[in-house]
Amino acid sequence: MTASIRRATSLRPGQFKHLIRVASVTGRMPERDVMLLWLTHTTGIRVTELALLEVADVLYPSGVIKSEVYLRAGITKGCRPRNVYLTHARCIAALDAWFTVRSQRRWGLSGLNEYRRFRPGSKLVTSHKGQAFELAFKHRELENGPEVYRACDSLQQTISRLYRQAGIKLGSSHSGRRSLAAKVLAATGEVEVVQTILGHACLDHSKPYLTVDQATIRRAFEVAL
Repeated sequence: MTASIRRATSLRPGQFKHLIRVASVTGRMPERDVMLLWLTHTTGIRVTELALLEVADVLYPSGVIKSEVYLRAGITKGCRPRNVYLTHARCIAALDAWFTVRSQRRWGLSGLNEYRRFRPGSKLVTSHKGQAFELAFKHRELENGPEVYRACDSLQQTISRLYRQAGIKLGSSHSGRRSLAAKVLAATGEVEVVQTILGHACLDHSKPYLTVDQATIRRAFEVAL
């Protein structure tokens, strides 16, 4: 697992814009795909967390998109709850577009007026058939013993395909988390902030996500001299 995280590429702003452009005109569900990319790049949410996210997690009963989303312990890795924030205008617009498509296709509608007429417990992300992505239980060996965890391989493959279609090598579902980590580190200089945003138990888990580009290194030398 750690190796795959280290291989995930961190995107430059131009690459991300290209990724969004390609996703918006290819595939069966461009509105969903664009939403997935914005969510992973602006919140750092994991794929399995995203697959388990429900409509009521992101919408108030009034139908307004929440600016602060609480990720419950039951859907997070290691049962460590945390908050993510939906404050980027493009991300919010992408969510609105996805809800519009779902409403038109009548996926997850309840008939009630609350939550934009969606069932509050229905999954936020669905397949092109309007069904929730399935999760599987997997096993892996860690230094402190075996671990059983849930994984959503199908959603992970869906996101990885978006990077391939855009010609971005080594792009994967972890690229959003790694790109966000790099931006936060550059803006704050605080590894602890990156740790909190990504929901890691310790700093060592955040290190594989951090990259320092050559321009940053050069500026550091200039300041030191």
